[in-house]
Amino acid sequence: MAKPRVKVPGKAKAGDVILIKTLISHKMETGRRKNKKTGELIPRKIINSFVAKFNGKEVFRAKMHPGISANPYLAFHVKVPASGEFEFTWTEDTGKTWSAKKKIAVG
Repeated sequence: MAKPRVKVPGKAKAGDVILIKTLISHKMETGRRKNKKTGELIPRKIINSFVAKFNGKEVFRAKMHPGISANPYLAFHVKVPASGEFEFTWTEDTGKTWSAKKKIAVG
């Protein structure tokens, strides 16, 4: 089962550019491996997209492909104008999603 983890600074100054780090534990099946018992291909099942929003507005998006490693890690910078909440969403090929939220105080 996938498990998201996110690191966001707890505090920042208005206009600061902060570093956000994300990681989701996910096996990531490329669709190219075969089941050793049956010889059939194991269906592709990867995290194919990631979206980060700040106070409801999209601030970062990534599209992933089968070459991405298991447990994908993303780090990116965002400028924070005010206090608010980040929402992070990972989407798998099956349509299943995982999300996490983190608040930041800007003073």
